[in-house]
Amino acid sequence: MFETDIFDRVERIEDHPCYVCARMRRGYLYKKARELGCNKIALGHHFDDVIETILMGMLYGAQMQTMMPKLHSTFHEGMELIRPLYFVKESDIINWRDRNGLEFIKCACKITEKNASKDEEGSKRETVKKLIKTLRQENKYIDTNIFRSAQNVNLNTLISYQKGEEKHHFLDDYDK
Repeated sequence: MFETDIFDRVERIEDHPCYVCARMRRGYLYKKARELGCNKIALGHHFDDVIETILMGMLYGAQMQTMMPKLHSTFHEGMELIRPLYFVKESDIINWRDRNGLEFIKCACKITEKNASKDEEGSKRETVKKLIKTLRQENKYIDTNIFRSAQNVNLNTLISYQKGEEKHHFLDDYDK
C-alpha cells in the first residue's frame, strides 16, 4: 500500500473529475508496479462493472465501448493491465466475502461521498447500477444481453465506428 494525494487534488476539479481520478490512480499504480519490477497490474473490476461501463458509455458518453479483460498500456510501455474477475458477478463476490467473514474497503471518493450526503445519486455508476437492477426485474437475462451486445456488433448496421485512429462511416461504402 502507498499514499497519494489524488482524492484531494480531484476534489477541486469541476470538469469530469471521475475520469481524471481514474487516470491518475491508474498512473500511480503503473508507476509503483514499475518501481517494484512488475510488468502487470491487476484490477478488481468484475462482470457488473463491465456491463455498467457499457451502459455508462452509451448513456453519458455517447459512445459504444466496453472494458477489456486485458490490454497493453498506451502510456506505460511494457506494462499490461489485467482484470481477473472480469466474468465474476458482483453478487458472487459479496457472497464469498460474507461466507469468509471479510470486510472490503469502502469507496474513498470524496465527491461520491459528498453527493450521497446531499441525498443525491452518489455517482453515474450508481445510477446505472440501479437502472440495471430495475431492468433485471423485467428480464432476468438483461446482464448477459448487455454484455453480449458488445460481442455481437454488426459493423454493417453502425452509422460509424473507429478502429485505432481510423474513422469509418457507413456512407464510405454505401454506393459500392
